[in-house]
Amino acid sequence: MSPAEKPAPTLLEALAPLVFLVGLLGASVALYGEDSSYGPNQIALLLAAIVAGLLGLRRGHRWAALEAAMVRSISVTMPACLILLAVGALIGAWILSGTVPYLILLAAELLAPDWYYAAACLICALISLSIGSSWTTAGTVGIALIGAAEALGLSPVITAGAIISGAYFGDKMSPLSETTNLAAAVAETDLFAHIRTMLWTALPSLALTLILFSWLSAAPETLGDDIFAQLERALDEEYALGPLSLLPLALLLVLSALRYPPVPVIAAGTLSAVALALVTQYPATQSQAPAGSDGLAGALAGAWTVLYAGFESQSSVASVADLLTRGGMISMLNTVWLILCAMVFGGVLEATGALSRLVTALLSFVRGVASLQVTTLATGVATNVLAADQYMAVSIPGRLFQGAYEQRGVHRLNLSRNLEDGGTLTSVLVPWNTCGAYMAATLGVGTLAYLPYCFFNLTSFALAVLWALLGIGLVAPDGETQDTSVLAP
Repeated sequence: MSPAEKPAPTLLEALAPLVFLVGLLGASVALYGEDSSYGPNQIALLLAAIVAGLLGLRRGHRWAALEAAMVRSISVTMPACLILLAVGALIGAWILSGTVPYLILLAAELLAPDWYYAAACLICALISLSIGSSWTTAGTVGIALIGAAEALGLSPVITAGAIISGAYFGDKMSPLSETTNLAAAVAETDLFAHIRTMLWTALPSLALTLILFSWLSAAPETLGDDIFAQLERALDEEYALGPLSLLPLALLLVLSALRYPPVPVIAAGTLSAVALALVTQYPATQSQAPAGSDGLAGALAGAWTVLYAGFESQSSVASVADLLTRGGMISMLNTVWLILCAMVFGGVLEATGALSRLVTALLSFVRGVASLQVTTLATGVATNVLAADQYMAVSIPGRLFQGAYEQRGVHRLNLSRNLEDGGTLTSVLVPWNTCGAYMAATLGVGTLAYLPYCFFNLTSFALAVLWALLGIGLVAPDGETQDTSVLAP
C-alpha cells in the first residue's frame, strides 16, 4: 500500500499519543518534581512515540518509513544541538577567562536592585535586537545577569523570565533573526513590513512587561550593606578582572552583527576566551588541570577540561563557587537527549499523518477572519508542543494556512505576525521544545519555573488573540492601512 493510499488516522487515533504523553508528563512532574527533565520526560516522550508508532503500523505504515521519519525529524534539530554543545563550551571558557565574572561584577555594581529585573529585560532586548539571536543573548549576557542576581540575593527564576522576555523581543523584532526572516518568507511578505506589523503586539507587550518587572523588583534594604564588597573580594581571589575581560564578548557581538553563522561565531568567542585566559587568568587556568599536570601543559589541560567538563570554581565563598561552577559540553548532553526524544515523537506523528489530522481538526473551527487568526495562533502552540521545534511551529502553520488567508482576502502580513506570536514566542515555554530545553540548561532554571515570568511571551500571545477577536491591527488587503473595522466572528 503506497503512502497516498494509507487511510488517514481518525481524530481519536491522532489524539491518543498526545493524551498519553500529557498523562505521562503529569506523572513525571508529580513523581520527580524539578528533576523530571533529567530522564523521566525523555522516557515519557519515547513511550508516547511508541504508542503513535503502533497506531501507525496498524494503519499500514511500515517500520522502515517510520524510522526514516524519526531520522529526518532529528536531522532538523542537529544545528540546534551543535549550538547547544558550542554554548556549553562557551560558558565554561567565558567563566575561565573572566568574561562572565566581570559582567557579573558590572551588573551588580551598576544595576540598582529596585529596578534590576526591568533593566535585565531591557538590556537583553537591546542586545538581541542588535544581533538577532535570543539564544546567544541568553548564553552570554543572560548568564552574567543570572549570576549577578544570585549574588545580590535576587530571584534567579524571575531574572530568567526577564532575560527570556527581553531576548525574545529583540529576536522577534530584529531583521537579523532567523525566525523573523522565516516567518516573512513562509508567509511571502516583505521582511520590514512584517516587522512593522508585529509592533501591534510587541510594543504594548514590552511596555507591560517592563512595568511588571519594575513592580517585582526587590527593595534595596533587603540586601546586605557589604554585598558588593564581598562579591568583589571573592572574585578578586580567583581572577584578574578588567575591561580586557570583555574582548570575547566584543568579538562575538561584532561577528553576530556581520551575520556570520552561529556555530563559527560561538567557536570564535570560545577560542578567544581560552587565549585570553591563558594570558590573563593563568593561575585559574592551571587550577582546572587534572592532577599531576603543571606548568604550561597544566594550563592547556585546564582549558581543555573546561571546554568539555565546565569550570570548577575554587572560591572560598561557597555562594560564589556555586555560581561559577558551570558550563562545558557535558552540561548540555541532557538537553540534547531531551531534544532527540522529542523529535522522535514529532517525527512519528508527522509520518503517520496524526499531525496533519490534528491541524485539519483545528481548521474545522474556522468561520471568519478572527477565528482564522486564533486558529493560526493555537496551531503554533500545538506544533511547539507536538513537534518540539520553533522552526516547525512557524513553517508548518504557514504552509497550512496561507491558502485560507488568501481565500478570505486577509493580507498575508496578518499570517506572518500570527506565526511569530503563536510559534516563535511560545516555543520557549515548552520544556521539551528545543528552545525551552536550551533556556533551562543555559540559565539553570527549569522551564516550568520561569514560565510564569516570561511576561513578554505570554502577553504578546494574549494580545494577539485579543486583537484578532476585536479586529485591532488587522492589515487591510492593500497592505497599506490598518483596518480596525473588520470584526469578523
